[in-house]
Amino acid sequence: MWRFFGFLFAAGSVLFIVAAMAVYIFLNSMMQGLPDFTALRNYEPPVMTRIHAGNGELMAEYARQRRLFLPIQAIPDRVKQAFLSAEDKNFYDHAGIDYFGIGRAVLTNIRNYGQNRRLVGASTITQQVAKNFLLTSEQSYERKIKEALLSMRIEQAFSKDEILELYLNEIFLGIGSYGIGSAALHYFDKSVHELNLAEIGYLAALPKAPNNYHPIRRTDKAIERRNWVIDQMVNNGYVTVEEANQAKAMDLEVKMRSRGAHIFAADYFAEEVRRWIGEEFGEDKLYNGGLSVRTSLNVGLQQEARKALSDGLVAFDHTKGWRGPVTTIDPSGDWGRKLAKVEPLSDVPEWQLAVILSAEGKEASVGLRPEIDETGKLSAERTTGVISVSDLKWAKWESGDRKGKAVKAVSDVFQPGDVVYVSSKGEGSKYDLQQVPEVSGALIAMDPYTGRVLAMAGGFSFAQSQFNRATQAYRQPGSSFKPFVYATALDNGYTPSSVVMDAPIEIQQGGGQGIWRPQNYGGKFYGPSTLRLGIERSRNVMTVRLAQDMGMPLVAEYAQRFGIYDNLMPVLSMALGAGETTVLRMATAYSMLANGGRRITPTFVDRVQDRYGKTIYKHDQRICEQCNVQSWAYQDEPQVVDNREQVLDPMTAYQITSMMEGVVLRGTAPVVRKVGKPIAGKTGTTNDERDAWFVGYSPDLVVGVYVGYDRPRPMGRKASGGGLAAPIFTDFMKVALADQPKKPFPVPEGLQLIPIDRRTGLRESASGEGVILEAFKPGTAPPDSYSIIGFTEDMGRPVSAQEAERALTQGTGGLY
Repeated sequence: MWRFFGFLFAAGSVLFIVAAMAVYIFLNSMMQGLPDFTALRNYEPPVMTRIHAGNGELMAEYARQRRLFLPIQAIPDRVKQAFLSAEDKNFYDHAGIDYFGIGRAVLTNIRNYGQNRRLVGASTITQQVAKNFLLTSEQSYERKIKEALLSMRIEQAFSKDEILELYLNEIFLGIGSYGIGSAALHYFDKSVHELNLAEIGYLAALPKAPNNYHPIRRTDKAIERRNWVIDQMVNNGYVTVEEANQAKAMDLEVKMRSRGAHIFAADYFAEEVRRWIGEEFGEDKLYNGGLSVRTSLNVGLQQEARKALSDGLVAFDHTKGWRGPVTTIDPSGDWGRKLAKVEPLSDVPEWQLAVILSAEGKEASVGLRPEIDETGKLSAERTTGVISVSDLKWAKWESGDRKGKAVKAVSDVFQPGDVVYVSSKGEGSKYDLQQVPEVSGALIAMDPYTGRVLAMAGGFSFAQSQFNRATQAYRQPGSSFKPFVYATALDNGYTPSSVVMDAPIEIQQGGGQGIWRPQNYGGKFYGPSTLRLGIERSRNVMTVRLAQDMGMPLVAEYAQRFGIYDNLMPVLSMALGAGETTVLRMATAYSMLANGGRRITPTFVDRVQDRYGKTIYKHDQRICEQCNVQSWAYQDEPQVVDNREQVLDPMTAYQITSMMEGVVLRGTAPVVRKVGKPIAGKTGTTNDERDAWFVGYSPDLVVGVYVGYDRPRPMGRKASGGGLAAPIFTDFMKVALADQPKKPFPVPEGLQLIPIDRRTGLRESASGEGVILEAFKPGTAPPDSYSIIGFTEDMGRPVSAQEAERALTQGTGGLY
């Protein structure tokens, strides 16, 4: 008997040793293939990049995985308690593995064997960290063993709070959100500190299967799971029964966060910043790097820029007439459900889609597109209104059988079922007809001293077209380029009172292109005129003569110096703005005139910080050695050294500024006088009125406006820079400068202000009609007699100062 028991004991011992060795060998082989868990120490999760306006408002967010990394200290205790209750209530007590939970899972899987059910796990939070960071989601016992082994190693190397921090920032919670910080924003538009118990409970319900508890598609299941989490929090003593009942009684109210620009009208600006970050730091940094970007955007100016440009484009489009409805639908039955399927322009909230329900006599009945809430639910309410024929005077058909015919009845414009845009008149149920303009354009506002772009509208609607006409559209600037021809002349010996002949000129172009005969706008010639008159009245022939006298290579050099063109072809037609450039480049060049000739680099971004708060980019590169002293020891305030290149003589810059003030006061842009503040600027109109420009500035703000069709075509005789672009500029500047004092342009030290006759350029007494104070550099003075460029060439003989003055006084008759 004893021998038998001894044999059994020996055999059992051998089997135990063999089994132990087999387990050891198996586990050792598993351990050899485990990933390096110490990599978690250096783990940098993909974090979304956030773009902010100049005042700190959130503008946009960019990410592949929408995540905000929150240190464990920044996560409220109640949020931690909810996730522990839902996922691992014994987290702070176990060593990485919950043995009781594993036992329950094994029994459940045995019962479910052969029933095609998903294997049930008993993963702790530590195991989920191991799986999410270091392993795959494969459902197998081998993977579960590796997960358990890794969990024990992780528990030995990391504190519980460190593990929980990794988990709460890495866990996927649906709708592209990773981590509790991102989910709070994108489900409820709140920070984690603002969440109530019901919202916390719902977020803690998501890790198991976010799609199964979708707040809109599976609301009932989502609420059921949320309430279960809250009950678990009661069982664990984290909340009271009263708090739990109150939270469970609440509906699941989500407020999905927009993924576009969060500041109204800032879409073009945000997209420009997004492109710049991608080019400067790479796509990975943009979408995963957690950058914090502070832009130069002025929120108030941005909204005014959008309004001024939109109003101007719509007003011009109305002069062209009505092109017809957006689409048509059957207005019978529930027209609201049919109309809801037509997508409106999301960034033109003042307009609404409407369907024409009836169009008889003097009024058309319209039904407005019903509202659709954040969950996609269609409102049951149906709103109607009317459009009066008296408000349709502009809506003459642009083409077709009724082209140009007056509108006498609403049926001349509408048919029942037409889907159109309308805007409220603010008078009950009365509405105005609207039409998305075919013409487009751009507006940029810039600080001339820093190059900071304060506002940018790149078109009528970003939702309609993401093409940015401010930065991507290369168009001919026309006469708005002329100030740089004149600045070249003033920088090389000319004065504002120098006289140039405005008379016919023939230029042999060479290369078989024949003779070019430049014309003034309107076809007239005006005889000898001062440079001031030439720019005030935008004289083409004078500009060509001036460029011919200086030589186009010199003009091309200045154009490149100002950044308008990279390589301007040195032919005379380019002096009239025949080359192509962008609104951004033109506004930048005018900024250098406004700031006294200092080079600036335009920017949409002030500063970029990495995920740790370290500044990795700063736009302002000026030197200030004493700005970072630690204490004040009665030293003078620090001086910022402006080390930027001087691209133009400050005196020249003031002279051309003064001459462009004349464009507003006496020249081609009289509408700009409505701003009521000192403004300098220049109109621009290209051949056949294909492009209309106005670029101008006050002492502290530069604004460039461009209007034209995306596929260039004539806009009509009255669509000049002064008639189309300048009013948009005026509307914007009236608001932008409303609270600013009347600040004159600063006069550089050393300039002489001498009274002259602006027509002749000759010295005059300090009073009299046509007498102005003209700016002269030291060593120059108003002329006492004429030296007229091109005069002898055209007339065949020299002309006296008296004859030239008489010609100016009497008009062209004295010369031609």
